[in-house]
Amino acid sequence: MTLKECYEEMEGDFEDVTSRLRTNERIQKFLLKVLDDKSFDLLLKSIEAEDWEEAFRAAHTLKGVCQNLAITRLYKSVSPLSDSLREGKRDSELLPMLKQVEKDYEHITKCIKRLEKEKE
Repeated sequence: MTLKECYEEMEGDFEDVTSRLRTNERIQKFLLKVLDDKSFDLLLKSIEAEDWEEAFRAAHTLKGVCQNLAITRLYKSVSPLSDSLREGKRDSELLPMLKQVEKDYEHITKCIKRLEKEKE
């Protein structure tokens, strides 16, 4: 799998990230770091613990990572969750958003892991 194919599979914007980071090596370096980022795990734990301030910070951080790396699919699902947490929403609206974020996160991490494995 090429880096461009990885972006296509995870519904990212390869042209956007290339314009920002310039080289495939740099893009891949930062994309692989997504696997070590703890924002998603912190988001889940914080929501479970009803630590809304920390949940917002985690969602906002994940949103920023996605924006910087042009991981469009996950960016589009985590953005409304981040906005809702910022606005203080704590109701049942969060659950469907969180489920979509989980689905998209799982999808993009599978793509990145596949890229990593095939590059070894």
